Amino acid sequence: MFLVHVHVRVKAECVEAFQEATIVNARESMKEPGIFRFDFLQQQDDSSRFVLVEGYRDDEASAAHKATQHYQVWRDTVASMMTEPTSQREVPGRLS
Repeated sequence: MFLVHVHVRVKAECVEAFQEATIVNARESMKEPGIFRFDFLQQQDDSSRFVLVEGYRDDEASAAHKATQHYQVWRDTVASMMTEPTSQREVPGRLS
């Protein structure tokens, strides 16, 4: 079980479209059996910065997520909205 924090910075003119696409992806992701958490956070002092917190039950769940249609649509939709490549960090997780 682990969490992935994905840091994203989008173009100012794309913030609303990025939010819309990411909300759809988050909702669909939570339907996946291998995902136990999917949070979508916007930085308060810089509205162009976001963090996605994705919780996976195992490595297979992470791989399965990237193979879903909704993830691939999201990835392709938001790619041109970003000002720089995403950065991510994996951290151990546990349910309490």
